[in-house]
Amino acid sequence: MKHVEERWQQLWQAIGSPPPAGLLDALLAAWREPQRHYHTLQHLEECLDHFDAMRAQSDHACEIELALWFHDAVYDVHAHDNEARSAGWALRALAGAGLAPASCERVAALVMATAAHAPSAAPDAQVLTDIDLAILGAPLPRFAEYERQIRAEYAHVPAALFAAKRKAVLRGFLERARIYQTAHFRTHLESQARANLVGAIGLP
Repeated sequence: MKHVEERWQQLWQAIGSPPPAGLLDALLAAWREPQRHYHTLQHLEECLDHFDAMRAQSDHACEIELALWFHDAVYDVHAHDNEARSAGWALRALAGAGLAPASCERVAALVMATAAHAPSAAPDAQVLTDIDLAILGAPLPRFAEYERQIRAEYAHVPAALFAAKRKAVLRGFLERARIYQTAHFRTHLESQARANLVGAIGLP
Protein backbone atom coordinates (compact mmCIF):
# COMPACT_ATOMS: atom_id res chain seq x y z
CA MET A 1 0.00 0.00 0.00
CA LYS A 2 2.80 2.39 0.88
CA HIS A 3 4.19 1.96 -2.63
CA VAL A 4 1.12 3.28 -4.42
CA GLU A 5 0.61 6.07 -1.90
CA GLU A 6 4.19 7.21 -2.42
CA ARG A 7 3.77 7.00 -6.19
CA TRP A 8 0.68 9.20 -5.97
CA GLN A 9 2.52 11.84 -3.98
CA GLN A 10 5.51 11.75 -6.34
CA LEU A 11 3.24 12.04 -9.36
CA TRP A 12 1.62 15.22 -8.13
CA GLN A 13 5.01 16.62 -7.21
CA ALA A 14 6.05 16.06 -10.82
CA ILE A 15 2.83 17.70 -12.01
CA GLY A 16 3.62 20.67 -9.80
CA SER A 17 0.31 20.73 -7.94
CA PRO A 18 -0.83 19.47 -4.53
CA PRO A 19 -2.70 16.17 -4.65
CA PRO A 20 -6.47 16.76 -4.85
CA ALA A 21 -8.09 16.28 -1.47
CA GLY A 22 -9.84 12.94 -1.16
CA LEU A 23 -9.04 11.68 -4.64
CA LEU A 24 -6.44 9.12 -3.56
CA ASP A 25 -8.82 7.66 -0.99
CA ALA A 26 -11.60 7.46 -3.59
CA LEU A 27 -9.36 5.72 -6.10
CA LEU A 28 -8.00 3.25 -3.56
CA ALA A 29 -11.53 2.44 -2.45
CA ALA A 30 -12.47 1.76 -6.07
CA TRP A 31 -9.49 -0.50 -6.70
CA ARG A 32 -10.34 -2.44 -3.51
CA GLU A 33 -13.95 -3.19 -4.41
CA PRO A 34 -14.90 -6.77 -3.49
CA GLN A 35 -15.95 -7.88 -6.99
CA ARG A 36 -12.37 -7.42 -8.19
CA HIS A 37 -9.88 -10.27 -8.31
CA TYR A 38 -7.51 -9.21 -11.10
CA HIS A 39 -8.37 -5.53 -11.52
CA THR A 40 -7.01 -4.75 -8.08
CA LEU A 41 -4.18 -2.77 -6.54
CA GLN A 42 -1.91 -5.65 -7.57
CA HIS A 43 -2.65 -4.84 -11.22
CA LEU A 44 -2.20 -1.11 -10.64
CA GLU A 45 1.16 -1.63 -8.95
CA GLU A 46 2.34 -3.91 -11.74
CA CYS A 47 1.33 -1.29 -14.30
CA LEU A 48 3.18 1.46 -12.44
CA ASP A 49 6.28 -0.71 -12.17
CA HIS A 50 6.20 -1.40 -15.92
CA PHE A 51 5.79 2.31 -16.58
CA ASP A 52 9.10 3.04 -14.86
CA ALA A 53 10.88 1.36 -17.78
CA MET A 54 8.97 3.50 -20.28
CA ARG A 55 8.88 6.88 -18.58
CA ALA A 56 11.77 8.34 -20.57
CA GLN A 57 10.13 7.29 -23.84
CA SER A 58 6.81 8.97 -23.04
CA ASP A 59 5.76 12.31 -24.49
CA HIS A 60 3.51 13.15 -21.54
CA ALA A 61 4.72 10.93 -18.72
CA CYS A 62 2.54 12.37 -15.97
CA GLU A 63 -0.56 11.98 -18.11
CA ILE A 64 0.21 8.32 -18.78
CA GLU A 65 0.70 7.74 -15.08
CA LEU A 66 -2.58 9.47 -14.27
CA ALA A 67 -4.29 7.34 -16.92
CA LEU A 68 -2.92 4.21 -15.26
CA TRP A 69 -4.50 5.24 -11.98
CA PHE A 70 -7.86 5.78 -13.67
CA HIS A 71 -7.91 3.13 -16.39
CA ASP A 72 -9.79 0.53 -14.31
CA ALA A 73 -11.12 2.90 -11.66
CA VAL A 74 -14.65 1.87 -12.63
CA TYR A 75 -14.94 -1.89 -12.98
CA ASP A 76 -18.27 -3.68 -13.22
CA VAL A 77 -18.19 -7.03 -15.02
CA HIS A 78 -21.85 -6.63 -15.95
CA ALA A 79 -21.29 -3.28 -17.69
CA HIS A 80 -19.90 -2.40 -21.10
CA ASP A 81 -18.93 1.20 -20.44
CA ASN A 82 -16.30 0.85 -17.71
CA GLU A 83 -13.63 2.67 -19.70
CA ALA A 84 -15.98 5.51 -20.60
CA ARG A 85 -17.03 5.91 -16.99
CA SER A 86 -13.42 5.75 -15.83
CA ALA A 87 -12.43 8.35 -18.42
CA GLY A 88 -15.30 10.54 -17.32
CA TRP A 89 -14.19 10.31 -13.70
CA ALA A 90 -10.65 11.24 -14.72
CA LEU A 91 -11.88 14.20 -16.74
CA ARG A 92 -13.98 15.57 -13.90
CA ALA A 93 -11.47 14.93 -11.14
CA LEU A 94 -8.46 16.32 -12.98
CA ALA A 95 -10.32 19.38 -14.19
CA GLY A 96 -11.37 19.98 -10.60
CA ALA A 97 -7.72 19.68 -9.57
CA GLY A 98 -6.82 22.50 -11.95
CA LEU A 99 -5.07 20.55 -14.70
CA ALA A 100 -5.09 22.20 -18.09
CA PRO A 101 -8.04 21.15 -20.27
CA ALA A 102 -5.72 19.67 -22.90
CA SER A 103 -4.05 17.49 -20.27
CA CYS A 104 -7.40 16.33 -18.93
CA GLU A 105 -8.55 15.41 -22.42
CA ARG A 106 -5.35 13.49 -23.15
CA VAL A 107 -5.67 11.48 -19.92
CA ALA A 108 -9.28 10.63 -20.73
CA ALA A 109 -8.29 9.59 -24.27
CA LEU A 110 -5.57 7.35 -22.87
CA VAL A 111 -8.04 5.66 -20.54
CA MET A 112 -10.34 5.06 -23.50
CA ALA A 113 -7.46 3.47 -25.42
CA THR A 114 -7.64 0.52 -23.01
CA ALA A 115 -11.20 -0.28 -24.08
CA ALA A 116 -10.14 -2.24 -27.15
CA HIS A 117 -6.34 -2.25 -26.83
CA ALA A 118 -6.32 -1.49 -30.54
CA PRO A 119 -3.11 -0.47 -32.30
CA SER A 120 -2.59 3.28 -32.16
CA ALA A 121 -0.45 5.81 -33.96
CA ALA A 122 -0.13 7.84 -30.74
CA PRO A 123 3.10 6.94 -28.91
CA ASP A 124 1.66 7.52 -25.43
CA ALA A 125 -1.33 5.32 -26.21
CA GLN A 126 1.05 2.62 -27.40
CA VAL A 127 2.92 2.81 -24.09
CA LEU A 128 -0.26 2.69 -22.03
CA THR A 129 -1.88 -0.21 -23.85
CA ASP A 130 1.34 -2.22 -23.85
CA ILE A 131 1.57 -1.71 -20.08
CA ASP A 132 -2.02 -2.85 -19.64
CA LEU A 133 -1.30 -5.97 -21.72
CA ALA A 134 2.02 -6.73 -20.01
CA ILE A 135 0.30 -9.41 -17.93
CA LEU A 136 0.02 -11.54 -21.09
CA GLY A 137 3.81 -11.78 -21.12
CA ALA A 138 4.25 -12.38 -17.41
CA PRO A 139 6.16 -15.43 -16.16
CA LEU A 140 3.94 -18.50 -16.40
CA PRO A 141 3.04 -18.70 -12.66
CA ARG A 142 1.84 -15.09 -12.67
CA PHE A 143 -0.02 -15.58 -15.96
CA ALA A 144 -1.75 -18.66 -14.51
CA GLU A 145 -2.72 -16.63 -11.45
CA TYR A 146 -4.08 -13.92 -13.74
CA GLU A 147 -6.24 -16.45 -15.57
CA ARG A 148 -7.64 -17.68 -12.23
CA GLN A 149 -8.32 -14.10 -11.18
CA ILE A 150 -10.21 -13.33 -14.38
CA ARG A 151 -12.30 -16.49 -13.93
CA ALA A 152 -13.13 -15.39 -10.38
CA GLU A 153 -14.35 -12.04 -11.67
CA TYR A 154 -16.67 -13.86 -14.06
CA ALA A 155 -17.71 -16.57 -11.65
CA HIS A 156 -21.35 -15.88 -12.56
CA VAL A 157 -20.73 -17.03 -16.16
CA PRO A 158 -21.22 -20.77 -16.80
CA ALA A 159 -17.94 -22.61 -17.25
CA ALA A 160 -18.46 -23.69 -20.86
CA LEU A 161 -19.54 -20.23 -21.97
CA PHE A 162 -16.69 -18.56 -20.13
CA ALA A 163 -14.13 -20.94 -21.66
CA ALA A 164 -15.39 -20.28 -25.18
CA LYS A 165 -15.45 -16.51 -24.81
CA ARG A 166 -12.12 -16.41 -23.00
CA LYS A 167 -10.42 -18.43 -25.71
CA ALA A 168 -11.84 -16.09 -28.34
CA VAL A 169 -10.40 -13.06 -26.53
CA LEU A 170 -6.99 -14.64 -26.09
CA ARG A 171 -6.94 -15.95 -29.65
CA GLY A 172 -7.58 -12.41 -30.85
CA PHE A 173 -4.36 -11.26 -29.23
CA LEU A 174 -2.42 -14.28 -30.48
CA GLU A 175 -3.53 -13.67 -34.06
CA ARG A 176 -2.14 -10.16 -34.11
CA ALA A 177 1.04 -9.67 -36.08
CA ARG A 178 2.40 -8.04 -32.94
CA ILE A 179 0.85 -8.13 -29.49
CA TYR A 180 2.95 -5.20 -28.33
CA GLN A 181 3.42 -1.91 -30.17
CA THR A 182 6.57 -0.62 -28.46
CA ALA A 183 10.04 -2.01 -29.02
CA HIS A 184 10.60 -2.40 -25.28
CA PHE A 185 7.65 -4.70 -24.72
CA ARG A 186 8.18 -6.61 -27.95
CA THR A 187 11.75 -7.31 -26.91
CA HIS A 188 10.98 -8.32 -23.34
CA LEU A 189 7.48 -9.83 -23.41
CA GLU A 190 6.32 -10.79 -26.91
CA SER A 191 7.73 -14.33 -26.95
CA GLN A 192 6.52 -15.15 -23.45
CA ALA A 193 3.10 -13.70 -24.21
CA ARG A 194 2.71 -15.90 -27.27
CA ALA A 195 3.78 -18.98 -25.32
CA ASN A 196 1.32 -18.12 -22.53
CA LEU A 197 -1.52 -17.59 -24.97
CA VAL A 198 -0.85 -20.83 -26.86
CA GLY A 199 -0.93 -22.71 -23.56
CA ALA A 200 -4.09 -20.99 -22.35
CA ILE A 201 -5.95 -21.64 -25.60
CA GLY A 202 -4.77 -25.24 -25.67
CA LEU A 203 -3.09 -25.16 -29.06
CA PRO A 204 -0.57 -27.92 -29.82
